[in-house]
Amino acid sequence: MFFSRGSLGTVEFAFTKRDGGRSEGNFASLNLAASTAPGLGDEFSDDPSVVKRNRSILAAAFDVPHIVAMTQVHGSDVVFVDGATVEAPVADAMITDQPDLGLLVRAADCTPVVLADPQARLIGVVHAGREGLVKGVVTAAVREMRRRGATRIQAWVGPRACGLCYEVPAEMADAVAAVVPEARSTTSWGTPALDVGRGVIAQLKAEAVHVTDIGEGVCTIEDEAFFSYRRQGKASGRQGAIVVLRPAGDRE
Repeated sequence: MFFSRGSLGTVEFAFTKRDGGRSEGNFASLNLAASTAPGLGDEFSDDPSVVKRNRSILAAAFDVPHIVAMTQVHGSDVVFVDGATVEAPVADAMITDQPDLGLLVRAADCTPVVLADPQARLIGVVHAGREGLVKGVVTAAVREMRRRGATRIQAWVGPRACGLCYEVPAEMADAVAAVVPEARSTTSWGTPALDVGRGVIAQLKAEAVHVTDIGEGVCTIEDEAFFSYRRQGKASGRQGAIVVLRPAGDRE
């Protein structure tokens, strides 16, 4: 189920793999997204009731009653989640100060990010694909956490498509590199590519955030332990990253 699991003070987090769930076929098995290609028919969507069970499995593993997941749209909007938030907000970053509430970000080649400041008791998750990188969703999330009182933010960057595999047209590579130069890359076969993860890390470091690259050396396109849109096409599931803030005093 977990590629990596860790903690920092009262913050617990994990990055998932695709095993340990109940989904079948291309979505086997811990798929965390019901509709991965809206409007394209059932063959491109998992059974929502099974996805709900998968999320329940993840919630149980973290001993939380509820997980909030976003309706991710490759944008830069950041939402603050309070105890009343139960539906999926339209955003690509979430922040909360609520204890025992799981925040979930989903990805299949995009870059998942967990943010935390245990002292300020703020946590967050970010979904950063190529578009989100250019729009600055990671920077927006960090700055919103700081606006709410965070001063020492830690970031964990998860498994994603690597810069040696994520081939794009030359014009697209140029456009992204014009905004985030660190994202420019070349495939192992010599064509233009992007390294979104490296770009995300550069943006985090530019904001003086301490970064741990959990996904270093892993590529979701190459490794079948993960879902991959590039490898599987539209009928692919989503792994994720979850973060939970425990009540004050639990692990301080």
